Amino acid sequence: MEDPTKDQNFFKEILKASLIALIIVVPIRFFVAQPYIVAGASMDFTFADGHYIIVDQLTYRFEEPQRGDVVIFKYPKDPSKYFIKRIIGLPGEAVVIEEGTVLIGENATSTEGVILPEPYVDGEHRTTESLKRVLEEDEYFVMGDNRAASSDSHVWGPLQERHIVGRAAIRILPVTQLGLFPGDVTFEDF
Repeated sequence: MEDPTKDQNFFKEILKASLIALIIVVPIRFFVAQPYIVAGASMDFTFADGHYIIVDQLTYRFEEPQRGDVVIFKYPKDPSKYFIKRIIGLPGEAVVIEEGTVLIGENATSTEGVILPEPYVDGEHRTTESLKRVLEEDEYFVMGDNRAASSDSHVWGPLQERHIVGRAAIRILPVTQLGLFPGDVTFEDF
């Protein structure tokens, strides 16, 4: 004859383990790191459709986003959608695009800019548009690496900091491109 307390203890242990897992996993998922799947061609060739990444949601609580960081954010025109782009311009700067070349000015009164070297943009994927945007103190200028197929700041304007979810921390898939902070670029001259 089976002992009924044995079954009860088994279910109690399962319930306890599940509860502990929820207590640990849920806060990490909502406040520290979250998985995302890249959709679309706006970040080709840095990220392709279907790439699986883990987003670091913690770092920007302690430090400011930097030029060259690849960030995930809520699309300002529809916050239910998430986009992935690269930070090009920082708060307070002037961003000028002339025939596909990006220049960064120190402020709105700058008459000159420093050309942003962009090794991640293939020549045929540059935008041919020209524009000038001066960023407010809480705004970033973000662009996809495939400018011709990207809905980004050159189309809908600057991104407010409050929309940034985090930065791409780990590329999990494809396994052949596994890596930490995939796509991030550091600009020495800025």
